[in-house]
Amino acid sequence: MNKPLNIALAGLGTVGVGVIQLLHENEDIITKRAGRPIRITSVSARDRNKDRGVDLSNYRWVDDMSAMAGADDIDIVVELVGGSDGPALSLARSALSAGKSLVTANKAMVAHHGFELAQLGEGNECTLKYEAAVAGAIPIIKGLRDGAAGNRIDRVYGILNGTCNYILSAMESDSSDFADVLSAAQARGYAEADPSFDIDGVDAAHKLAILASLCFGTKINFEAVETYGIRGLMAPDIRQAAVLGYNIRLLGLAEVDNDKQALFQRVQPYLVKRDHPLANVIGPTNAVVAEGNYSGRLLFQGAGAGDKPTASAVVADIIDLARGDKGAVFGMPCEQLREIIVAQSGDRIGKSYIRIMVADKPGVLAEIAAVMRDANVSIESLIQQDAGQKDGEALIAMVTHNGPESAITQTIETLSNSDNMVDDPMVMHILGD
Repeated sequence: MNKPLNIALAGLGTVGVGVIQLLHENEDIITKRAGRPIRITSVSARDRNKDRGVDLSNYRWVDDMSAMAGADDIDIVVELVGGSDGPALSLARSALSAGKSLVTANKAMVAHHGFELAQLGEGNECTLKYEAAVAGAIPIIKGLRDGAAGNRIDRVYGILNGTCNYILSAMESDSSDFADVLSAAQARGYAEADPSFDIDGVDAAHKLAILASLCFGTKINFEAVETYGIRGLMAPDIRQAAVLGYNIRLLGLAEVDNDKQALFQRVQPYLVKRDHPLANVIGPTNAVVAEGNYSGRLLFQGAGAGDKPTASAVVADIIDLARGDKGAVFGMPCEQLREIIVAQSGDRIGKSYIRIMVADKPGVLAEIAAVMRDANVSIESLIQQDAGQKDGEALIAMVTHNGPESAITQTIETLSNSDNMVDDPMVMHILGD
C-alpha cells in the first residue's frame, strides 16, 4: 500500500470534529479514492481538556499550533481555527514556508491574505486548498477552477450566506419582521449570538472576493467589495416585492468589463424575479450562478454551512492532496493574476427598488417627484400605504425604470436631507437577466 498521508489538524470545533468523524466513518472508501491511507497524527486547540465527543487519545497534542508544521511526520496541515489574522495566519505561513500544503475553511484569511499565501505555496512547491471556505459542501471552487477551466467567466453571483437566506425566506413565509426572525434563527442555531458578520454582508463579501479572483484571474481585492447587509429590511419590503413579482435575496455579484479592465463586486439585498432559480432557494442554503461564454449559465446549489457539509469539503481537499493535486490556487500562476481597476457602481444601468418612510401629509409626494425629476429618475411603479408603525407616517415603495445608479444615489442623498423623511431610505437593485 502507498505511504499514508499524515495530517496535523488545528482547530477542534464542530468542523474539526466533523473532519475526524468523517475520516473515521468513511475510512475505507476515502482510502480507495485517495489511493493511500489518510491519518491524523497531531491536533491542537485552545482547550486541551474539553470533551468534544470524539476520542483524541491516538493523536499527539500540540499546544503551540504554529509548531505543528515543523514536525517531520506531517505531510499537510489543516487549519480550522478561523480569523483573518492571528494564530490561523501564523500557522498558514509556517506550513507553506515549510513546504507543507495547507487546507483551510477560513474564508476571511483567504479573502485578506490569499494571494500572499498562494505565492508562498508556489515558492515552496506546495499549495493552498480552500474548497470549504466558500459555500460549504458545494464544490464551487473545484467546479469553476477545473470543470469550467476552458471558459471565460463574465459574471458570478449568488446566495453566499445561509443565515441571511434563512432570515429572508422566513420573513417571506411568516410575514414577520426582521428582528423577530433573527431571534428565531439564533434560537435554532442558524445565526450566531453576534450575527454582525452575517447580516451585515461581511461573510458573503469574503466569499465573493475569493470567487471573483478565481473566475476572472485577478488578484483578490476584498476592500473593493461594496458591502450592504439586511439589517434595514422591513416586512413591508418583503410584501411589496412580492406584489411586484420578486423575492428579496442577499446576493454577492461580481462581473468584469474586459474592455475597460474593470471589476465590479457588490454584496447587497437584491430583488430577484420569482422565476429565477435563486428566488426559490429557501432556508440556510447557498446557491451560486456562473456565466461562461461556452458553458452558459451554471448553477451550484447545496448546504452552505454546518459541521458535516464543511467537513465534507475539507476532506475533499485532503483527498486531492493525497492524489498529488497541487494545481494553481486561483486557477493560474500568481504571476499571471492581474491587477484590475475598480468599476464604479454609479455607471451601472438597471432598475432599482426604493422604499421611503415619510410624514403622511400633503405635498410629500410632490417633493419626492420633483427630486426624482431633477435627478432624471423615472418611476415605473409606485405604492403608498400606511406604514403600520406610527400614526402620521406613510411608506412609499417604488420601482424605477432602467437608469444609471448615480441618479439613484443623487435622489437618496437629496431626500435624506428632507424634513419629511422619518427614516433613512432603503435602496435595493433589481437583478438583471
